[in-house]
Amino acid sequence: MGQAAGAEEVPSWVKVPIMSTSGRKLPVNPGGQPAGTEGIPPLLGPVRTGNAFEETVERLLAVIKLGLVAPGERFPAERELAARLGISRLTLREAISELQQAGYVESRRGRFGGTFVTYRPPVPSEAEAARLARENAARLTDALTFRMAVETGAAEALASSPAQRADGREVLLARLAAVNSASPADYRRLDTLFHLSIAELAGSSLLTAACVDARMRMNDLLNAIPVLRRNIDHTARQHTAIATAILAGDADRARRAVAEHLDGTGALLRGFLAEPEG
Repeated sequence: MGQAAGAEEVPSWVKVPIMSTSGRKLPVNPGGQPAGTEGIPPLLGPVRTGNAFEETVERLLAVIKLGLVAPGERFPAERELAARLGISRLTLREAISELQQAGYVESRRGRFGGTFVTYRPPVPSEAEAARLARENAARLTDALTFRMAVETGAAEALASSPAQRADGREVLLARLAAVNSASPADYRRLDTLFHLSIAELAGSSLLTAACVDARMRMNDLLNAIPVLRRNIDHTARQHTAIATAILAGDADRARRAVAEHLDGTGALLRGFLAEPEG
């Protein structure tokens, strides 16, 4: 992914401890999100009418695959999770049992028990990326166009709202600091959290759901591509440019910064679609 044209060095405010408006250091877990369960609301709103069991499994699986709950971390308590999803605890238990049988989670009893994520994305493989690219070639351009539309719109919406920017400043900076200092092994998950936080902080559940959908459409292919330290260094400047524009309230610059960043991601993915010469 290319570096944003004219991008400045990472501002000093990215590197300082994240503080709340009261001066208290904001508790941030190793995933770069505020401590507690605040990091996963995009997918945990009430399920739609219809087959609640199937949709609950789909929602929880997306949360796991996108890394909104990291490997080894715990889902919210059963009572809270069922309330968020608007389902019975019986339906939730059935969905969790299905995911446990498939190897995505495990349930532990006792004082420190709960439902813990056990799924880990497969090790990146060029052969797997090529296979996925061939299978998804017809849909990739559509998915990239969709992602461009919703994520540039989310950045523009957040930058245009002084109240939403003020409320979300700490979370956005925490997510930015986390992804910019990520290890290659954890980069995709933290990159996802950074991008989804922009839509989430804009305050529109529909926009957030659209951004989640866009990310899921190319998640497997992204996970199959190896991440190198130089990729992280390149995109750190682009991520910083996005956050800087949003927090400055410059909606046009925020939109352009996201567009340039996503153009680089699109070019990388299309590179895996190219047929080898000879």
